[in-house]
Amino acid sequence: MAPDVTEELIARQPPEAQAIIRLLLAKIAELSTRVAELEARLGQTPQNSSLPPSTQHPHARPPAGKRKSKKKRGGQPGHAKHERPLVPTNECDQVESLRPTECRRCGERLRGNDPGPLRHQVWELPPIQPRITEYQRHRLVCRSCGVTTCAELPAGVTASQAGPRLVALVALLLGCFRQSKRRTSLFLEQILGQPCSPGWVVKLQNQATAAVRPAYDELVAALAKEPVVGMDETPTKEAHGKAWLWTAVAERFTAFAVRPSREGTAVPALVGKSFAGVVTCDRAKMYWQVPRLQWCWAHLKRDFQALIDGGDGQAKRLGYDLRRQTRQLFEHWANYRDGTIRWAALVRRMASVRRAVERFLLRGIHSGNRALVGMCRELYEHRTWLWTFTRQPGVEPTNNASERALRHAVIWRKLSFGTQSAAGSRFVETMLTVVETCRQQRRNVFAYLTDALDAHFAGRTAPSLLPRV
Repeated sequence: MAPDVTEELIARQPPEAQAIIRLLLAKIAELSTRVAELEARLGQTPQNSSLPPSTQHPHARPPAGKRKSKKKRGGQPGHAKHERPLVPTNECDQVESLRPTECRRCGERLRGNDPGPLRHQVWELPPIQPRITEYQRHRLVCRSCGVTTCAELPAGVTASQAGPRLVALVALLLGCFRQSKRRTSLFLEQILGQPCSPGWVVKLQNQATAAVRPAYDELVAALAKEPVVGMDETPTKEAHGKAWLWTAVAERFTAFAVRPSREGTAVPALVGKSFAGVVTCDRAKMYWQVPRLQWCWAHLKRDFQALIDGGDGQAKRLGYDLRRQTRQLFEHWANYRDGTIRWAALVRRMASVRRAVERFLLRGIHSGNRALVGMCRELYEHRTWLWTFTRQPGVEPTNNASERALRHAVIWRKLSFGTQSAAGSRFVETMLTVVETCRQQRRNVFAYLTDALDAHFAGRTAPSLLPRV
């Protein structure tokens, strides 16, 4: 075993040797810290960190201790049956009556009709052919003054070569179905028979942005009056620079925004400086400027799992204690959400969970363990942000709504590697907002986009995206 390098041992060395020893000791301490950080990162999984599930290898082993379900894949016994109902006969485009001509046993000739025949319907797409309307604008010369006058296009007819439904379809292919501009062009040419190029797709994309942008701005302005908003963000790219895609999820609508940074200025820019509601979020510090927060317990659950998965025994014990209380919290919330208990019972049960959690956090603060003190002190000093959902109905203990809303945007970013211009970013934030808001309100997104483009070409404002009363 090598002897401990003490100050007394160093002092007995020549000055040059002392300087070298101290330099080496500082380097060793730096490398030890770096090794500890890398070892901790190697142990990170989607279950104990903010890593997305897509980063985990599909063949990765399940977490230790997790029991394998005995249920078979697919629908379980007793689940509600889902089937496609038959369309009424009078709504079918073609009806063919099929009658057997002879008995399948003896060959005797058969006559008559079955009052209740078996109905079998086959759905098929008709041959797709674009409908082309040509407007012949005559130019006539005045016999009195000799001035030439050209006929104007009818109201609502765009100067572009694409009608509202075609522009709406292109916007959906790009912003909802995650197709590239080249793939969108290929679809229009080979499936719809519509001559197209990637450059023309960009022009149609910009038309869709201009049509829906007033409704988008109205939606963002309405966030300031919402009582509860879930917020989250993810990195993206704009041209060759970094950018961030933000989302704000209200009860009946969602707004996205691409901003050049992750700084706190983006929060009031999105929800408004006069926002007085509750923001549900993770523990990122740019949200701390909002007076009323609800920290996400799903994120906290992963933090507590990270303490368990670490090598420190003291941290592991505290992690188990906090995870046990987190499970109690989610059980009580599930009982409240499914109607098993009422609001008063939920508040009463959460009071005991809160006392236990805060007691464990105090234990971590006074443990003297570097792996615990910082996290526990932050949680304890801002403990009111852990329990906002017990004081205000309508606030959830997790930020799952905004995480779900952001999932489609994250997949789009991985496929497209961001946008190439500010105009592209405006299209992305606008279309993501329209798609997610229409989903929340159960509106047909294609019908909405068509109506918005119809209004835009006619010089009117697009229909509102605000919830219908």
